[in-house]
Amino acid sequence: MFTGIVEELGRVVEVTDLPDAARVTIAGPLVTSDAKHGDSIAVNGVCLTVVDVVDGAFTADVMRETLTRSSLNKIAEGDRVNLERAAALGQRIGGHIVQGHVDGTGTVLAREKAEHWEMVHIGLPPTLARYVVEKGSITVDGVSLTVVHIDIDQFSVSLIPTTLELTTLGQRKPGDHVNLEVDVLAKYVERLAAPHLRDNAGNAAEETP
Repeated sequence: MFTGIVEELGRVVEVTDLPDAARVTIAGPLVTSDAKHGDSIAVNGVCLTVVDVVDGAFTADVMRETLTRSSLNKIAEGDRVNLERAAALGQRIGGHIVQGHVDGTGTVLAREKAEHWEMVHIGLPPTLARYVVEKGSITVDGVSLTVVHIDIDQFSVSLIPTTLELTTLGQRKPGDHVNLEVDVLAKYVERLAAPHLRDNAGNAAEETP
């Protein structure tokens, strides 16, 4: 589990293509300071398992499913990435509960600069729109953010100077793809409520002349 509070901007050192997978090596002195084989580190919001740690860099394998669902299929040597270690029991959750299981990707549509913040508009896949609500939480490239406005096919978030400076969201341009993870609680509620909603819909249909 993660919290969506980015700890460090890492740098991609190497990307190796494998059959139905890829192996990435990422430099991140902070997140590797106590990392070991088998630990979890979120890379742009994607939970990856550490295979090896050498000289302030860690290596992880990225499976086909992850490459298909996330923007990691486009990362290259030299790219900057958001890094966060898995949350420890007892620590404060500064963001919200983040699994590191990316639900899909969105596209940066536009940016609006103000004096002390910046509004970013992001395209939202139709399959995820029902899980996003105004003032709710969403994870964008591993960053826990509050939804400012939601429309049918897009949403907007407001970025403070710290987020702009310390995460990749400060450099994302219109047209760039970002990883999205919706609030897992919304998905559980939908799953649990689905049978009751179907029953109610069926009963209502039977009662209609």
